[in-house]
Amino acid sequence: NMRLEKLFDIQRKLDERIVEKHGLQGEDLLDKKILALQVELGELANEWRGFKYWSKDQKPRRKSFRWVVVEKKENSSLEQEVEYYPLLEEYVDCLHFLLSIGLELNFTDIDVWKVKEATTTNQFIECFGTIYDMHFQKRVNGEVPREMYEHLFAYFIGLGEKHLGFTWEQIEQAYLEKNKVNHERQEAGY
Repeated sequence: NMRLEKLFDIQRKLDERIVEKHGLQGEDLLDKKILALQVELGELANEWRGFKYWSKDQKPRRKSFRWVVVEKKENSSLEQEVEYYPLLEEYVDCLHFLLSIGLELNFTDIDVWKVKEATTTNQFIECFGTIYDMHFQKRVNGEVPREMYEHLFAYFIGLGEKHLGFTWEQIEQAYLEKNKVNHERQEAGY
């Protein structure tokens, strides 16, 4: 059960806030969102590591630790090492932009299915290719076909669930947590 309408609504609120905060009313942000999605997808591939044939370390970065400030005192701060999930975090960063592109194109009522390529490497390449195809369609025909966006969604969900091993519950939970962080960043003048 993917309740995408809920995620599109949550993403819409964040997008509206960013547009207002940065004075972007009336600006066509599709190209920038497309490039942002490609960059995040690259960061996701980087945390997956499986394409790095030249490296002895090709294990996905599923769990890591980072220091966070838990308490600020007058002239010092208390830091604590906390666990985080780099692979899942990068995946939901991609999801933020994927949803945002859907909002930009007005494709929020979409059919969702999953496509699984034989290898994770190919699955990534198909995602990149489909993102580029959307950009190309927009330039040549002035619009993106809905099927193309749905196709990208299918490859992206297939990447997360079938290749990287996330459940939709994990994805949704991580998305909600990251969304909260994104709102806090807007507050703090990120």
